[in-house]
Amino acid sequence: MSDTGTAAGPTVTTRIPARLDRLPWSRWHWMIVIGLGTVWILDGLEVTVVGNIASRLSEDGSGLAITDAQVTGIAAALYVAGACSGALVFGWLTDRYGRKKLFLITLAVYLAATALTAISFSAWWFFLFRFLTGFGIGGEYAAINSAIDELIPSKYRGRVDLIINGSFWLGAVAGSLLSVLALNTDIFPKDIGWRLTFALGVVLGLVILLVRRHVPESPRWMFIHGRDEEAEKLVDGVEREVEEETGRSLPPAEPAITVQQRKSIGFGLIARTVFRSYPKRAVLGLALFIGQAFLYNAITFGFGSILVKFFDVSSGATGYYFAVIAFCNFLGPLLLGRLFDTVGRRPMIAGTYILSGLLLFGTAWLFGAGALTAVTMTGCWCLVLFVASAGASSAYLTVSEIFPMETRAMAIAFFYAVGTAAGGITGPLVFADLTASGVVGDTVLAFCIGAALMVAAGLVAYFFAVAAEQKSLEDIAKPLSVTGSGG
Repeated sequence: MSDTGTAAGPTVTTRIPARLDRLPWSRWHWMIVIGLGTVWILDGLEVTVVGNIASRLSEDGSGLAITDAQVTGIAAALYVAGACSGALVFGWLTDRYGRKKLFLITLAVYLAATALTAISFSAWWFFLFRFLTGFGIGGEYAAINSAIDELIPSKYRGRVDLIINGSFWLGAVAGSLLSVLALNTDIFPKDIGWRLTFALGVVLGLVILLVRRHVPESPRWMFIHGRDEEAEKLVDGVEREVEEETGRSLPPAEPAITVQQRKSIGFGLIARTVFRSYPKRAVLGLALFIGQAFLYNAITFGFGSILVKFFDVSSGATGYYFAVIAFCNFLGPLLLGRLFDTVGRRPMIAGTYILSGLLLFGTAWLFGAGALTAVTMTGCWCLVLFVASAGASSAYLTVSEIFPMETRAMAIAFFYAVGTAAGGITGPLVFADLTASGVVGDTVLAFCIGAALMVAAGLVAYFFAVAAEQKSLEDIAKPLSVTGSGG
């Protein structure tokens, strides 16, 4: 591929970005939220189920010759490696071929891989399809975050993006409770219950696929890629629908922008744009993703093992504890999300990162001093992750809005892949050994690593975060295809 992509096409002037941003909240926006946001529930279900059934998979009679550490270490790292790879592959395809095609394809990949995970008969098969499940989920991050930010009005973009990304934790609640049921040997045999948890993920995914078929392509992507007539027609229809729903005429949309259409953007131009034109924003994106990946891996991948080893909680009961923690994770973006649009991105991103890191340091100190029980440890985690979840969700929001539209999906994919690879592949491998050792000091060290990186990321955000609240995406980062402002 050339450095700049395919030859430039005709020049067009459009008000589509302004028309989308001035829309009031409507049923159409709820369709976007439900159609795109529900996949995060699946992701949360996937990660949580695997973490909670790790102890059962390693028991005799599970049907798999695999150890607890392999499930929380190797399998978790492969899942994240697959997600990083999928983000990069599907991120490039999303910018080239559109948001809608890819968020349908990535969900199909997830469904197939999850179904095949359910019939695992050996460790290598389980590892392979954990990787491929992650591959599909990683592609979802790039395609869906691009679509969300390009379809949701600027007034609501921050809170909606945070809540949708935070819905991961609704899946985590379901996964926790489901694992309690699946691990009950009075109901299901050891070699059947855990398989049914993956099968349920497939069923939910099929339902989401049916709903998602009605989510439209991004008009912002369409007018740049030579489909301006379709984009205008789509937005005309949305405006009519909103006016009928509200009973009021929409105000005029200003300003217009003039763009030179093109089919694709080359990797060289994307790299120069991200790292040469926006170096501080690139550092910000990497810091946010690395910080949140290490913090969450420091807690979540070893969660069940910590409760079992240090607090004598039975493996079948850990799901109850995690359900409480997961619910607090969802409450964070739900209750704090609005502040990212009102108080502002910089203070909220920096504040949530730094505060959650300090709270985890405090938790590590209390745990090391032997001052916690299973209940109070869970309470500390709830407080840490209530704050951290809003910050972690803001990482996806940040990288999806601070770079030009033509590079959006690839930028999301790159920062997710690099940041998560650093924290999400290294993290499980490091933390699985630390939390599995049974030594209090090792677990304290795991917590301190995650806390330190979270605080460091918060400090980067304090200096480099962009005041993107309630601004049009085109004002935050001018599209590469823009040739001037319209009339």
